[in-house]
Amino acid sequence: MDYEPVIGLEVHIQLLTATKLFCGCSTVYGASPNSQTCPVCLGLPGVLPVLNRKAVEYGMRLALATGCRISPQCSFSRKNYFYPDLPKGYQITQYEWPLAEDGYLEIYLETGGQKRVRIQRIQLEEDAGKSLHPEEGSDLKETLVDLNRCGVSLLEVISYPDMHSPEEARIYLETLRQLVQYLGICDGDLEKGSFRCDVNISLKPEGSDEMGTRTEAKNLNSFKGVERTLQFEISRQREVLRSGKKVVQETLQWDARAQAAFPTRRKEEAYDYRYFPEPDLVHLKIEKDWIERVKKDLPELPAQRRERFITQYGLPANDAHILISTRQLADYYEECLKLYNKPKIVSNWVMSELLRELNQRKLEIEEFKLRPPELTGLLKLIDQGVISGKIAKEVFAQMAETGQRAERIVEERGLVQVQDESQISSVIDEVLQEEKDNLARYRAGKRGLFGHFVGQVMKKTGGKANPRLVNRILREKIG
Repeated sequence: MDYEPVIGLEVHIQLLTATKLFCGCSTVYGASPNSQTCPVCLGLPGVLPVLNRKAVEYGMRLALATGCRISPQCSFSRKNYFYPDLPKGYQITQYEWPLAEDGYLEIYLETGGQKRVRIQRIQLEEDAGKSLHPEEGSDLKETLVDLNRCGVSLLEVISYPDMHSPEEARIYLETLRQLVQYLGICDGDLEKGSFRCDVNISLKPEGSDEMGTRTEAKNLNSFKGVERTLQFEISRQREVLRSGKKVVQETLQWDARAQAAFPTRRKEEAYDYRYFPEPDLVHLKIEKDWIERVKKDLPELPAQRRERFITQYGLPANDAHILISTRQLADYYEECLKLYNKPKIVSNWVMSELLRELNQRKLEIEEFKLRPPELTGLLKLIDQGVISGKIAKEVFAQMAETGQRAERIVEERGLVQVQDESQISSVIDEVLQEEKDNLARYRAGKRGLFGHFVGQVMKKTGGKANPRLVNRILREKIG
């Protein structure tokens, strides 16, 4: 018997609010441990939480962008559990009445198709603190607790178990991260923990509707980590079931060094947390005019921009998919088109030369020295016949290194394209004289050698000869 994976994700999204969810403490990353706390987020006796309005609006943005139904009235609950980095002994979250429910996210699969992953609920909650544990090779001898993150605004996005492979789960996460970045509600920084998830995985007999026993791996903060955790756990559960044993419901921790997941505790159910209504917060009412105001402020979403790039600019779907991968890259591309309205040419340069430089230099697009006027200025030099496309790539690399404009580099290095037909004709004669044997083979029917002759001419001219002239004069000479 074979088994089909059933995967659901719970994604925790740290919101870009200047202050925490229920108090005025700063949320700036990297501050000294325990320096951004107050009696409210420390849970001291007698304090009262006050809800952050901006956090609610950020949650509404995501709800609207994913087609969720925003609750006209929602409430907060206390989720009770004990851990060193949770000073109150409970977490304020939403349980019975979440902010929004019943939405979906369209993902584009690597096979070329699309898939709709349903979203069960989106809820607001506060983050816990951070425990720093001793690690091998470190000077730390005991577990320390930093409560700066305690009380930070989070959105928890809970999907239905609609995914059936590690690849689908990774693509869903990548798509959700892209969306929250477009919406401006989260920076999506995986290394800082502002976008992390728990994965629920079970196996069921192929073709059956009966769900298997699920396990959960918590606090994964990389796409590779999610994919590898799922691959490992699917393989492990399949071996357990094929041996006639039963999968135990438990919580797992992924060990990146061992490339394996290990159980940490029995999987909790809702009743284990003893949820009850938060007595210090009234119910939150969300009226229609508030929803409409938030809706008007929504930016163009990734899926909408992708379709517009295809229809407005005539781009292939793959080009559009890459160009809208981040809002900043899509903005850069469209700024280039305002200065040089040749969509496919600009697309080719952005996807090849520009993204290569960014990857090599480990830069974000907004950190790149060359802005749209510099890139389009280089492309105009090609159109004007000043330099060839091959030389242009060398010039672009120099521009990225030095920040200089294309015109200056071309002038200083003497890279102006050779346009003199007599000079090009003379070089072609030299090449044909040196390539007599190949010329005879060409005239005997080996037409593929034409490209070889062109390459030799370009080599002799240092890539400066006008390729169109080289092709025309060469054809005239050899027939």
